[in-house]
Amino acid sequence: MPLTPTDEIVRRARAAGTGVGAFNVLQLEHAQAIVAGAENADRPVVLQISENTVRYHGALEPVALASLAVARAAKTPVAVHLDHAENPDLVREAVALGLGSVMFDASKLPYAENVAATREVVEYCHSHSHGVWVEAELGEVGGKGGAHTPGVRTDPEEARAYVAATGVDALAVAVGSSHQMTTRDAVLDLDLIARLRAAVDVPLVLHGSSGVADPHLTEAVVAGMTKVNVSTHLNKAFTEAVRAHLAEHPTTVDPRHYLTPARAAVAREVAHLLAVLTP
Repeated sequence: MPLTPTDEIVRRARAAGTGVGAFNVLQLEHAQAIVAGAENADRPVVLQISENTVRYHGALEPVALASLAVARAAKTPVAVHLDHAENPDLVREAVALGLGSVMFDASKLPYAENVAATREVVEYCHSHSHGVWVEAELGEVGGKGGAHTPGVRTDPEEARAYVAATGVDALAVAVGSSHQMTTRDAVLDLDLIARLRAAVDVPLVLHGSSGVADPHLTEAVVAGMTKVNVSTHLNKAFTEAVRAHLAEHPTTVDPRHYLTPARAAVAREVAHLLAVLTP
């Protein structure tokens, strides 16, 4: 199965009323596990590389090329996406490396500056030969001191104006979730999701989905959410598997011995979540 554009995966899901799982890659084992889970579920998937992960690896190219290689070898459609990039230079590098989409995060800027910076990125990405798809957001996402903190929500009319002014292909919205949650008790505003879905003619993206329980993820998709980002939940499964293996085998020194069950645990969670996102 060839590497698939993010736009194609998301567009098909939106038309079908299903969700797209977008899972963060921290290292090669994550990419392999996410694709294995997608193949087991027979569902498309998006591999995401965040700017924080780029910083961890010291560069985008090694983790991006590894993710692209895993995607190209997959038996199900897989896209590779740059997540939460605040640096336009990183966006340009991602485009040059062949990533199919980027999430440009100018949410820390005042509204007018956010619009101007995002529009410039959109124009650059859309002018590229393979038309790179651009996601953006209004306000900072919760867990990072902004829009997804309790009580803060995306206004549908502001969202409509922002999409029109920037030309973005997808919009991350604040509807009650928060980044980096290790419990799954976030309460989503389903009515607001429906109103946002009616207000903007681009797919909606849910960040901080690790903190949302399975039934509410399904309800969010039914209400109008399309792309659903998950990272912390998979990291929790990965780490728990490593801890369990080391507790049973305290003399283990070969990382492959504990990374193998960790990779399997992430694959199981990905397959499960992809089923949850298919109402």
